[in-house]
Amino acid sequence: QVQLVESGGGLVQAGGSLRLSCVASGLIFSINAMGWYRQAPGQQRVFVALIASGAYTHYADSVKGRFTISRDNAKNTVYLQMNSLKLEDTAVYYCNADPAITTQGNIRDGIYWGQGTQVTVSS
Repeated sequence: QVQLVESGGGLVQAGGSLRLSCVASGLIFSINAMGWYRQAPGQQRVFVALIASGAYTHYADSVKGRFTISRDNAKNTVYLQMNSLKLEDTAVYYCNADPAITTQGNIRDGIYWGQGTQVTVSS
Protein backbone atom coordinates (compact mmCIF):
# COMPACT_ATOMS: atom_id res chain seq x y z
CA GLN A 1 0.00 0.00 0.00
CA VAL A 2 1.51 3.27 -1.14
CA GLN A 3 1.38 6.14 1.32
CA LEU A 4 2.55 9.70 0.80
CA VAL A 5 2.64 12.03 3.79
CA GLU A 6 3.28 15.73 3.28
CA SER A 7 4.38 18.21 5.90
CA GLY A 8 5.89 21.66 6.18
CA GLY A 9 3.01 23.85 5.13
CA GLY A 10 1.97 26.92 7.05
CA LEU A 11 1.45 30.66 7.01
CA VAL A 12 4.23 32.83 5.61
CA GLN A 13 4.53 36.44 4.51
CA ALA A 14 5.02 37.31 0.88
CA GLY A 15 8.70 37.10 0.00
CA GLY A 16 9.31 34.40 2.58
CA SER A 17 10.25 30.76 2.26
CA LEU A 18 8.92 27.35 3.19
CA ARG A 19 10.17 23.82 2.65
CA LEU A 20 7.67 21.05 2.10
CA SER A 21 8.48 17.39 2.67
CA CYS A 22 6.80 14.23 1.45
CA VAL A 23 7.69 10.86 2.92
CA ALA A 24 6.78 7.89 0.77
CA SER A 25 6.23 4.27 1.75
CA GLY A 26 5.01 1.16 0.01
CA LEU A 27 6.98 1.73 -3.18
CA ILE A 28 10.55 1.48 -4.41
CA PHE A 29 11.15 5.16 -3.95
CA SER A 30 14.49 5.41 -5.73
CA ILE A 31 13.14 4.28 -9.11
CA ASN A 32 10.05 6.47 -9.09
CA ALA A 33 9.69 10.01 -10.28
CA MET A 34 8.03 12.21 -7.68
CA GLY A 35 6.05 15.36 -8.11
CA TRP A 36 4.37 18.29 -6.41
CA TYR A 37 1.03 19.77 -7.40
CA ARG A 38 -1.12 22.48 -5.91
CA GLN A 39 -4.76 23.42 -5.77
CA ALA A 40 -5.85 26.95 -5.00
CA PRO A 41 -9.38 27.67 -3.71
CA GLY A 42 -11.94 27.27 -6.45
CA GLN A 43 -9.38 26.06 -8.97
CA GLN A 44 -8.22 22.75 -10.37
CA ARG A 45 -5.15 21.00 -9.12
CA VAL A 46 -2.12 21.90 -11.25
CA PHE A 47 1.40 20.65 -11.72
CA VAL A 48 4.22 22.42 -9.88
CA ALA A 49 7.39 20.34 -10.20
CA LEU A 50 8.74 16.86 -10.69
CA ILE A 51 12.01 15.08 -10.13
CA ALA A 52 12.91 11.92 -11.97
CA SER A 53 14.74 8.96 -10.49
CA GLY A 54 17.92 10.27 -12.09
CA ALA A 55 17.35 13.70 -10.54
CA TYR A 56 16.19 15.42 -13.74
CA THR A 57 13.81 18.19 -12.72
CA HIS A 58 10.95 19.97 -14.46
CA TYR A 59 8.97 22.98 -13.25
CA ALA A 60 5.83 24.86 -14.07
CA ASP A 61 6.67 28.26 -15.54
CA SER A 62 4.97 29.99 -12.62
CA VAL A 63 7.54 28.68 -10.11
CA LYS A 64 10.75 28.50 -12.16
CA GLY A 65 13.61 30.23 -10.41
CA ARG A 66 11.75 30.34 -7.09
CA PHE A 67 11.00 26.70 -6.22
CA THR A 68 13.43 23.79 -6.08
CA ILE A 69 12.46 20.14 -5.95
CA SER A 70 14.91 17.61 -4.53
CA ARG A 71 14.93 14.10 -3.17
CA ASP A 72 16.73 12.01 -0.58
CA ASN A 73 16.41 8.38 -1.60
CA ALA A 74 17.89 7.18 1.69
CA LYS A 75 14.97 8.83 3.50
CA ASN A 76 12.28 8.08 0.88
CA THR A 77 11.58 11.80 0.92
CA VAL A 78 10.99 14.46 -1.72
CA TYR A 79 11.24 18.15 -0.87
CA LEU A 80 9.96 21.37 -2.32
CA GLN A 81 11.92 24.44 -1.32
CA MET A 82 9.79 27.50 -1.99
CA ASN A 83 11.45 30.91 -1.98
CA SER A 84 10.19 34.39 -2.82
CA LEU A 85 6.65 33.27 -2.12
CA LYS A 86 3.81 35.25 -3.65
CA LEU A 87 0.18 35.61 -2.68
CA GLU A 88 -0.77 33.49 -5.67
CA ASP A 89 1.24 30.57 -4.30
CA THR A 90 -1.45 30.09 -1.67
CA ALA A 91 -2.84 26.58 -2.16
CA VAL A 92 -2.98 23.07 -0.84
CA TYR A 93 0.18 21.32 -2.01
CA TYR A 94 0.04 17.63 -2.88
CA CYS A 95 2.76 15.05 -3.32
CA ASN A 96 2.38 12.66 -6.27
CA ALA A 97 4.17 9.40 -7.01
CA ASP A 98 5.27 8.46 -10.51
CA PRO A 99 4.30 11.46 -12.62
CA ALA A 100 5.80 11.62 -16.08
CA ILE A 101 6.39 13.91 -19.01
CA THR A 102 4.72 12.52 -22.14
CA THR A 103 6.27 12.56 -25.59
CA GLN A 104 4.01 15.52 -26.36
CA GLY A 105 5.54 17.42 -23.45
CA ASN A 106 2.50 17.17 -21.22
CA ILE A 107 2.50 16.02 -17.61
CA ARG A 108 0.85 12.69 -16.82
CA ASP A 109 -0.19 12.46 -13.19
CA GLY A 110 0.87 9.50 -11.11
CA ILE A 111 -1.91 7.53 -9.44
CA TYR A 112 -0.83 7.97 -5.82
CA TRP A 113 -1.46 11.18 -3.89
CA GLY A 114 -0.81 12.48 -0.43
CA GLN A 115 -3.42 14.21 1.69
CA GLY A 116 -2.02 17.67 1.03
CA THR A 117 -0.53 20.43 3.13
CA GLN A 118 -1.83 23.99 3.24
CA VAL A 119 0.43 26.87 2.26
CA THR A 120 -0.92 30.35 2.89
CA VAL A 121 1.00 33.43 1.79
CA SER A 122 -0.05 36.69 3.39
CA SER A 123 0.68 40.30 2.44
